Amino acid sequence: MTATLFLVTVLCVGLALCVGMSIAWVAWQRTRNSGWVDTVWTFSVGIVGLAGAVLPPTGAAALPSRRALVAVFAALWALRLGLHIARRTRGITDDPRYAALLKGWGGDAWRQMFLLLQKQALVSIPLGLAMVLAASNPEPALRLQDWLGVVVILVAVAGEAIADSQLRRFAANPANRGKVCDVGLWRWSRHPNYFFEWLGWLAYPLLAIGAWEWGWVALAAPACMYWLLAHVSGIPPLEEHMIATRGDAYRAYQAQTSAFFPLPPDRRQG
Repeated sequence: MTATLFLVTVLCVGLALCVGMSIAWVAWQRTRNSGWVDTVWTFSVGIVGLAGAVLPPTGAAALPSRRALVAVFAALWALRLGLHIARRTRGITDDPRYAALLKGWGGDAWRQMFLLLQKQALVSIPLGLAMVLAASNPEPALRLQDWLGVVVILVAVAGEAIADSQLRRFAANPANRGKVCDVGLWRWSRHPNYFFEWLGWLAYPLLAIGAWEWGWVALAAPACMYWLLAHVSGIPPLEEHMIATRGDAYRAYQAQTSAFFPLPPDRRQG
């Protein structure tokens, strides 16, 4: 892959994501439920990954079996997470994270929301690009690190599904109304679903890195996802909402439970 082709690939990924987030903005305008934004974002990134696997920019130089792995990874991730978010969105009137922003924007909310979603599209470029680079790796055979990538993505998808299931069961029990979920994986991390979401993005550098120089760029994907989840749109606004709704119970949970990386209970990690 030449430098020119790499830049064209980045541009195509960015344009595709901007179109996807424009669709997310339309979905929000029509439903006034901002929860659909994350649903559309998930499927947009997944579609970029599938496109990169089916039509990698390096063409026939990419190993078909590695392209198939990326296609399966992208589809598995998008379907599991996208359908989970869609099911959650159907049960709410709005996402509290976006709702707080919309309230602050007042009459300018429609424009500010569009700009925010376009920024999300641009920030997501490393994610879509990592999938494309993994599919485009010209290595002639599957290696041990490729199979390690398979293990990583399977562990990540299973772990996130288990965490989501545990949270749903906890919330569905009337006896837990107003309480903080601290069972199962939630005893080890305040956000095990976010941790496993981040873990899955480590699979793409494993598939992408090899004898060519562009594979290392895929490391930007897990770095980007960690930054988003731990410092931007994940933990900070969600924990602010939890403190507002659960108060001291959540503060006590924060004091004894790791924020992101799973650690034994009482080993607090901010």
